[in-house]
Amino acid sequence: MASGSNPLQDAEDDAISRPNGDDKHFVFKPRALNFVWGNDSRYWRIPSRTSSLSNDDEVAELVKVCWLEVTGSVQLNPLTSYQITLTLSFKGDASGWSGSPVFMTAKVGKKGKYKWKKLKELENLPKEPTEVPSNDEPFVVYVPEGQIDTWLYFGLYEVWSGKWKRGLRVHQAVIKEKK
Repeated sequence: MASGSNPLQDAEDDAISRPNGDDKHFVFKPRALNFVWGNDSRYWRIPSRTSSLSNDDEVAELVKVCWLEVTGSVQLNPLTSYQITLTLSFKGDASGWSGSPVFMTAKVGKKGKYKWKKLKELENLPKEPTEVPSNDEPFVVYVPEGQIDTWLYFGLYEVWSGKWKRGLRVHQAVIKEKK
């Protein structure tokens, strides 16, 4: 267990990349995300800073939790729509996901209104990394004109069932401009 009593694995801003060098496309490797219980190796295996500085295969692995909460944030441009996807997979020993309602959420601004989407894909997620939600049913947020706080807050949650879940692999989150 990590030292201290803080169960949150805090995001590292330098683990967010901008593949095009602009504010239209952001890639969050696991270290760029906040994991509740991520500071405790009994619950999550989060890559260390030194092991993942040049590793494109960085993956966070869920050992077991009954409270799934993975979040991130980034400042966006007004008058723009952005699509949010997570790249996830299951390990062979994944369990506890059947009947567990897993949701993606997002809001623009600290005081913004949350948008929710149930991720049906997690009922039968494959072992290969898969983007969720699918492009057939994209999860899109819009930053309106005049929005003072343009920070996007997004997350992956399953906090309702009380079931122990294991075997989820979080590869990355991607926020990109939707044209």
